[in-house]
Amino acid sequence: MTSYKKIVHFVFELSNLKKFKHCGIKFAGVANPDSLAEHAARAAQIAYILADLEHADPYKCSLMTLIHDNGEIRTGDQHKISSKYFDIKKYEQAAFKDQTNNLPAPTNSTFSDLHTEFEEQKTKESHVSRDADMLETAFQAKEYLDNGYKTAKLWIESVKQKLKTSSAKKILKEMEKTHFTDWWT
Repeated sequence: MTSYKKIVHFVFELSNLKKFKHCGIKFAGVANPDSLAEHAARAAQIAYILADLEHADPYKCSLMTLIHDNGEIRTGDQHKISSKYFDIKKYEQAAFKDQTNNLPAPTNSTFSDLHTEFEEQKTKESHVSRDADMLETAFQAKEYLDNGYKTAKLWIESVKQKLKTSSAKKILKEMEKTHFTDWWT
């Protein structure tokens, strides 16, 4: 039997994605970075576009990208420096499992399978989704860079080393030579 109360709890917990900020970019001096929710929304749309370009399932990629950071509500956003000292991934996976455990069976199964696929990085869709996630951080870093945060360039360089799909690499290359306000000028 479906527990609507547990669904409501899950949705209320999701609101915390709006409250948690990406923390790594603070090392570049950015005082008010984007939230996990802002990141997830743009990354999911990038995933859809990348999937179309890479001939992957755009709906699967978009949903995979949208949900993959949900565990960070409970574990926090681990930045590159802290990851040198401990790996939070197993705790984030346990948090994700606990979060989705009370959802209706089809949703729980879908979310769990997509989260596992994203983490294992063995399918075209998981590569597209990871690239979308990384590209979104590069776009955000480019906005910071264009606003004077020079060390944000390090994030873009880091993403450049991690991209797997040819379409993501082409998008990043074009992004690097575009000012973030060019779309409206």
